[in-house]
Formats: sequence, structure tokens, C-alpha cells
Amino acid sequence: MQFTNKQIWQITYPVLISLLMEHMIGLTDTAYLGRVGEVELGASALAGVYYLVIYMLGFGFSVGAQVLIARRNGAQDYTRIGPVFMQGALFLLLLAATLFTVSHFYSPVILRKLIGSDEVYQATMSYIDWRVYGFFFSFIAVMFRAFYVGITKTKILTANSVVMVLTNVVLNYILIFGKFGFPALGIAGAAIASSISEAVSVLFFIIYTWKKIDYKKYGMFSFTGIDFRMLKQILNVSIWIMVQHGIAFVGWFIFFVVMEHQGERPLAITNVVRSISSFLFMFVNAFASTSSSLVSNLIGSGKSDQVMGLCGRMIRLCYFFVLPLGILIALFPDLVLRIYTDNPDLIQSSVPSLWVMLSSYILAVPAFIYFFSVSGTGNTQVALWIDMASIFVYVSYTFLVGVWLHTDVAVCWTTEYVYNGMLFIAFFYLWKGNWRNKKL
Repeated sequence: MQFTNKQIWQITYPVLISLLMEHMIGLTDTAYLGRVGEVELGASALAGVYYLVIYMLGFGFSVGAQVLIARRNGAQDYTRIGPVFMQGALFLLLLAATLFTVSHFYSPVILRKLIGSDEVYQATMSYIDWRVYGFFFSFIAVMFRAFYVGITKTKILTANSVVMVLTNVVLNYILIFGKFGFPALGIAGAAIASSISEAVSVLFFIIYTWKKIDYKKYGMFSFTGIDFRMLKQILNVSIWIMVQHGIAFVGWFIFFVVMEHQGERPLAITNVVRSISSFLFMFVNAFASTSSSLVSNLIGSGKSDQVMGLCGRMIRLCYFFVLPLGILIALFPDLVLRIYTDNPDLIQSSVPSLWVMLSSYILAVPAFIYFFSVSGTGNTQVALWIDMASIFVYVSYTFLVGVWLHTDVAVCWTTEYVYNGMLFIAFFYLWKGNWRNKKL
């Protein structure tokens, strides 16, 4: 099995398009709420990252399942793919119910202690109270994503994302501003729109898989009860990724809390810059996720010697997109920032932070591709330790510049250099580490 640049792109671009389409959900939330007020704009950032901390537990599980699916696909052991999907979907439904319940009772307590502004707190809870319903749909959606990325049939992800985004854009407009006879729900309307969009996404995946995929070939939709042995096998890979992703976004959440304590303006700046960063990160995420799946496929087919070469090609391809886009945004910051807010003072204040964030992607591209590739080898515990070390240094530096030194927002954004630099530990592990004989 030898993946050419053309094959890599054919697998990656549907993932990229789907991620970009899904990014539109966050973009429209930010753009609409930026016209409601700075409090709502800042609160949506805190609420969004808080939601992602919890969501990443489910997403991390699906990444582990994806590794197993890809390994079986590489070995052409297709009938063993479906059981991974079915048991994974069952587990994630139970996890969604658990996290929904825990969030309902404990989120108000946690956020009350962390958020200084009462206005920001109330707006954040208005979002979270409705957004948590999305767990039941988003957790199943990520299993479908894991299935299609794992078997390298990714084109469906694009169509699914388009449907999801269109649903979200329309519902955002209706529910945030109160159009067509609906009440103006503000930030709560954004949360409701996102949850409904995720439900539509799952329905789309189910119908497409049933009608268009040879699901019998993969052993899909055949459920004979809970298989604890299979769940244990998935969790042996997934648990470390779940913890890893959760910790990573806890670090992000801490960063936003620090910004909130600096004031509503720094929090609003951070949300706008984060949204633009998320756009660029979609490119990094697409290539890194594809790299993880292809690494697992290579190992499954006995081609572990091609892994480092694959990573190098993924980095070059990713730079091809990220660097020109980053330069364009840096040259025309006002034009881009105007998408998110019509406040001229906020736009002007955001430019320095934007430039710092953009330059960090020189490190982010190779760092994340090597890091995701470590998970692709199946050594997810190693990936966890790398990320924990990176987050520890990242959070420590955040407190140094944001709390103790109380520096400008732009200086606080240098935390991205610190985190990306630490992730380069993954390169040395792939270069010298004992991963080639990992059995799954």
C-alpha cells in the first residue's frame, strides 16, 4: 500500500470541506451574536469552549474507534468493522445521557465560580442549557465520521456538512433575531439551532449509509447485544484519546476564563481571534486526521516503514493551503474581522492578537500532523502523555502572562507558540519510539 499525493488529497479534501462547512456553524454563531452585543459575543466563546471540553470525550472515543476501523480496513478484514461501529455508537449514547445529566446539575455551579461577570454568566448558561441536548446527536455523528474516514470513503462527509450548515444558518437567523413569527431568543437561539442541526446530520448519515453503502460487507446495522469484550478493546485505544482531548480543551477553557477576568473587551477579542484560528485549524485538522487514518492503514498492511515519509508529504500539502491563507488574512485583517463584528474599536483592538495567532501556524502544521500520527500508530497512551505535558506548560504560561503579569491580549496569544512547540515531542517519538509492533 503506497499513498500518492493525489490519493492523499482525494481522501483529505472531503474531510476538509466537511470541517470547513461545520466551522460555518461557529462562524455564523459569532457573526450573528457579534451584532447582538459584546456580552453575548464573549459568552458564546466561553460556552462554546466549555461545551467542547465535554464533547471531546465523545469525539476522542470516536478517534480511537477510527484507529481500529482503519487497521481492519487496511488488513481487508471488513466484516469486523461494523461491530466496532455498533458497540461504539451504543457506548456513546450512554455517555451522552450521563454527560447530559451531570452537566444539568453541575454546570451552573462550576461556571458560577469561574466567571466573574454576572451578565456573562447568565448569557453563558442560556447557551449551555440548550446546547447539551446536542450530545445525543453529535456523539452518533462522530461515529459515522470515524467509519467513513477509517474506510477512506470520505466524500459523504462534505454533503452531510453542507446540509448541517444550511440548517444551522437558517435556524440561527430565525431563532436569534426572532423571524417568521418566532421569538427573539438571542444566544439561546444559537444553541437550539446548533443542536437541531446535529440531529439533521445524524438522520442524513443513517439514510445515506442504509441506501448507498454495502453495509453487509462491513457488518453494519447488525446488533446482537452488548459486547463487553469489543467495548474493552475500543476503550483500550480510546480512553487515552478521550482524556487527551478533554485535557486539551480544558486548557483552552482556562485561557478563556483568564481573558474573561481581564474584561469583556479582551474576552470578545479572544472569541473573534479564536473563530478565525478555528478556520485555519480546519485545514490542519483535516490533514492531521487523514494522516492518523492513513498511518493506521499503512501499519495494518505491513508498511510501517512508510509512516515518516507520509507525515512529511502531509505537512507539505497542509502548508500549501495554510500559509497563503494566513498571509492573506494578515494583509487584510480589517476586512476579515468585519465578518465577526461591526464595532470599529473591537476590530482595531483585535489586529495585534490576530497577527500573533496567524504566525503560530508555522509551528502548528507539522506539530499536529506528527501528534495525530502518534494516535494512528495505536499508541494512544503516549499521545496522552505528550498532550498532558504540553497542556501543563501551556496553562502555566497562560497564568504567567495573563494573571501574574496581566499582559496585553496579543501577548497572551503567544501561548499558541508554547503549546505547538511542546507537541513536537511527537516527532521524536515517531522517529525513535517503539511503536512499529503495536498490536490492536
